[in-house]
Amino acid sequence: MPDPDVLVTAVGLTKRFGSFTAVDGIDFELRRGEAFGFLGPNGAGKSSTMRMIGCVSPPSGGDLAILGMNPISAGPAIRARLGVVPQEDTLDVELTVRENLLIYGRYFGLSRAVIVDRTARLLDFVQLSERANDQVEPLSGGMKRRLTIARSLINEPDILLLDEPTTGLDPQARHVVWDRLFRLKQEGVTLILTTHYMDEAEQLCDRLVVMDGGKIAAAGSPRQLIDTYSTREVLELRFAVADHDQAAEVLARAKADRIETLADRVLMYVADGDAALTQVRELGLEPVASLVRRSTLEDVFLRLTGRRLEDG
Repeated sequence: MPDPDVLVTAVGLTKRFGSFTAVDGIDFELRRGEAFGFLGPNGAGKSSTMRMIGCVSPPSGGDLAILGMNPISAGPAIRARLGVVPQEDTLDVELTVRENLLIYGRYFGLSRAVIVDRTARLLDFVQLSERANDQVEPLSGGMKRRLTIARSLINEPDILLLDEPTTGLDPQARHVVWDRLFRLKQEGVTLILTTHYMDEAEQLCDRLVVMDGGKIAAAGSPRQLIDTYSTREVLELRFAVADHDQAAEVLARAKADRIETLADRVLMYVADGDAALTQVRELGLEPVASLVRRSTLEDVFLRLTGRRLEDG
């Protein structure tokens, strides 16, 4: 008997485009009420995975079950129970904010009374009630994103799919979107999101997988991943540009779990950052600036993929 709280199950899930394998035999499951993330650079296979879950791209291999159904034979039935926030906003810019929700609700066969009621509640939820009669075109990027989220909830979906939900937004707009998504999570809405922002994944996800080259490099909660693949603290050191390379060579003799040399700074992965800074000075080095911080998911990514996230 399948577990009713498992909404998505993938075993050996694969997606090929000709000779290119975008998703290479991955396994995961999504449980009701959790926020599950696919984290990784562009080209990691995140969006291809989301398109398979969204029933708009058939798997090339492996098994995929969504809401207990096969996405190939039951695509329309599954899509009717999904909410989708695509990477690019697909709003009708010639309509008003309210009209975008009213028309979208008709696609799901909802009555006008139900659509009107949900539209009012959703616009209030995403803080756009005062803009209900405004055209979409002049809205800010953050407002358009919130409207897209509201639209995706009109059918009260079992699962909400969010593909790079805050890409292109300024920091303030990102935080407003995060706040709305966090509230949805608190209300028990099941979320699947892709992101290449570490702080976004750390903020929103109960569990996540780190994807790289179409495969899953690691899986777990943000805390589990940090505990497993990084150290308690990181010491960031910056040296004068002329001294950077020589300082990095000297630091290779320091005691640390791992040392990462970047173009503008050196990262020392250690249990005690202050003790490590004392050791750096004992080696005769005096950084221009130093910072002791806790490990983050970005450090995990560096460890797993050996490159900066932005390079993907």
